[in-house]
Amino acid sequence: MLITFEGIDGAGKSTQIKKLVTSLTSQNREVLTLREPGGTETAENIRTILLESRLDISPIGELLLFSACRAELVQKVILPAIADGKTVILDRFFDSTTAYQGYGRGIDLTVLQSIISISTCGIIPDVTVYLDIEPEEALRRKFAKTSIPLSFDDDELDRMERSGTEFYRNVRRGYLEIIQQHKERFVVMDALLPEAVIHRQIVALLEERFSS
Repeated sequence: MLITFEGIDGAGKSTQIKKLVTSLTSQNREVLTLREPGGTETAENIRTILLESRLDISPIGELLLFSACRAELVQKVILPAIADGKTVILDRFFDSTTAYQGYGRGIDLTVLQSIISISTCGIIPDVTVYLDIEPEEALRRKFAKTSIPLSFDDDELDRMERSGTEFYRNVRRGYLEIIQQHKERFVVMDALLPEAVIHRQIVALLEERFSS
């Protein structure tokens, strides 16, 4: 089984993934958690490049770097894990590419889909959990325990995070449109709810979907 988590930076994906892993492993399920970009030595090296705030990478270059990471991860890790019967939980997958590089960077969606199809080997998640949050609230969360000014231009942010408020608004709009097109695959959560409440809702919805 492949479960993916999506949402803009600051939505709380990492927290909910950790809680879900604990829940599933308590049921004696073998769980593998991964992130994009990353998960292999090659992909982790590319991740460093992609997030380096000093670099200026073109939208197409960014797309191809993300896709190269994904191709490595799918072929070397995800496919073998699923074949072994493991539950794979992935922090971001191809929906991020559609939302960030498509709606955020403005790359043609038809071009995106062809590249996504190649990089994923046609794999589609069994379920995708989307944590919804406004960009401004996500930024407040990131800096909640610091005295750093609330600005998407701050040096403390990585290259993707410094793309600006309007970029993240477009990304969120993209996610919401993707969800409308693939309602059967998505579980949508309000990221402003208490962490424990979100976790319980995710577990309940997953049990309902896969009880058979």
